[in-house]
Amino acid sequence: MMEILDKIPFQLDEEKLLKKLRVDKKGEYYAEINRMVKKVTPSIRPKVVYSVSYLEERNPGSITINGTRFTSRVLSKNLEKVERVFPFIATCGSELDEIEKSYDDMLELFWLDTIKYFALDASAQFIKNYLKEKFALNKISSMSPGSGKQEIWPIEQQKQLFSLFGDVEKLIGVKLTDSCLMIPNKSVSGIYFPKDVTFENCQLCPREDCPGRRAVYDESLLNSYYEEMAL
Repeated sequence: MMEILDKIPFQLDEEKLLKKLRVDKKGEYYAEINRMVKKVTPSIRPKVVYSVSYLEERNPGSITINGTRFTSRVLSKNLEKVERVFPFIATCGSELDEIEKSYDDMLELFWLDTIKYFALDASAQFIKNYLKEKFALNKISSMSPGSGKQEIWPIEQQKQLFSLFGDVEKLIGVKLTDSCLMIPNKSVSGIYFPKDVTFENCQLCPREDCPGRRAVYDESLLNSYYEEMAL
């Protein structure tokens, strides 16, 4: 089963935006930012595509979903007691990328990229809550290819994830580059799964000052996975 969610409600929180941009309402840039927000907000269309899938095969270093093999010891470990999973791709929406083409000032592009960040966050939060409610899940966690250290789940596995959905660009306007990055750049892909203890890729990533961090880095948790990977 696959479903596209393209009616995701979005309302930009001005206070959060200004805080993220470190701009005060009395500052010199506020009027320009306010004009941009009024111009682009009506065009923002966050989107998600997800599927309900089942594990067909499970090994210490890999899992197979819908005939597609994913190689990650951490993913395999997290799914050792899971049968049903929810692969997904969420995006800020290609409409914002089209708007971006009309700007060439670096500061304005930075503001717009931050707005895109909030649109992506809206789609990511929506799909998480949507899955919990629709499938009566108490707690769910997710993993994303390329999030955290490369050996956790290689970014190249984006290709396999996209293959589960077919033409993702046609479905929600997201395309995968040869280097496995997504366009629009404010897009995220991964697999949601039910888990009693909440897991986030961020717990295994030591990168400091990451704007997308959702959980504190847990070195002991990372070491526990490495110990299992060495067995």
